[in-house]
Amino acid sequence: MNRFRLPYHLIVEEGIFSRVNEVMEDCVPNIEEKKVIIVTEKNLQDLFPAVLQEIQGDFKNSEIYLVQDGYFDDAVALAKYICMNDIKVIIGFGGGRVLDLAKYAAFVSKTKFLCLPTTLSNDSLASPVAVLGTEGKARKTFRCTIPDSIIVDVDIIMGAPESQIRSGIGDTISKYTALNDWKIAHMKQKDHVDDFAYMISKMAFNSICFNEEKDLKSKSFIKILTQALVMGGLAMEIAGDSRPSSGSEHLFCHALEEYFSEEVNVPHGIAVAMGSYGACIFQKRNIGKITRMIKEYNIPVRPSAWNISEEIFVSAWQRASSTRADRYTILDEADLSNERLSRLYREMEDVFSEKS
Repeated sequence: MNRFRLPYHLIVEEGIFSRVNEVMEDCVPNIEEKKVIIVTEKNLQDLFPAVLQEIQGDFKNSEIYLVQDGYFDDAVALAKYICMNDIKVIIGFGGGRVLDLAKYAAFVSKTKFLCLPTTLSNDSLASPVAVLGTEGKARKTFRCTIPDSIIVDVDIIMGAPESQIRSGIGDTISKYTALNDWKIAHMKQKDHVDDFAYMISKMAFNSICFNEEKDLKSKSFIKILTQALVMGGLAMEIAGDSRPSSGSEHLFCHALEEYFSEEVNVPHGIAVAMGSYGACIFQKRNIGKITRMIKEYNIPVRPSAWNISEEIFVSAWQRASSTRADRYTILDEADLSNERLSRLYREMEDVFSEKS
């Protein structure tokens, strides 16, 4: 049985970043007296100077550490710095790149990690994995631990671009095909489904699928999306790997990142939502549900809108399995011929055109 841990806090409130020290006192006694490092990046420091100054002012022995690149070596270097300077708490203030780097550094240095997301673009705020750069533009997923606390300031998220929120919705939509891939692998005796993790991830999907609030900047929707992304991360923690949130649609995304990074640059959540449409067809499931969600939330998944040509689209699907050879998905059974994938490309161009 997998042994898992849960965050000490999950708080979603307006203006909560103004009292982070008070919230964390029960998790880290005397936190105001301990050495704290606030990990963020230059553009966020420029965008939220007052917020960061207030957070830093709440901790007597704190410093700001600016992330340059989200590489594995950068995370290890940060972990070394933390250990050498006897830092007790890491605060990650930012999006996926910042949070992944801070999360992995906290894991290596065995330091308390507090997650303060500035956007809801994917489930990295709660997941037990960190996606870090390795060589060139290649990125690899590394196992780590989930945050000790997750604190979401609704006022900050409401100021984020809608495109980032749509990316977070796309990441949640992709659980529809990821979960089915997990069941397929289980039936083929290639993997084992953890029923509880499966249920939590399905709840995350359903919370977005059957949600009636479509105003992406409303407080109620931000709270729903936060909960969905956190549930997705916790499902991975319970399962012991990324299976509850990652299937063939994620492999398609990885192929775009690994083989075509010079030609295309698609946000993670958008790419996996795009991949979910194709994966759903390969799995012979209800494509109407995925199509409805993508259109209702206006997720931009038309391939050509991201400079994905028919040739790149076909090649990405054909090379997708190679990005995670140990993961059994529908791609191990599906017809991935040039002809079929070309038809799929043209279908997506038509279904998600501005006229449709």
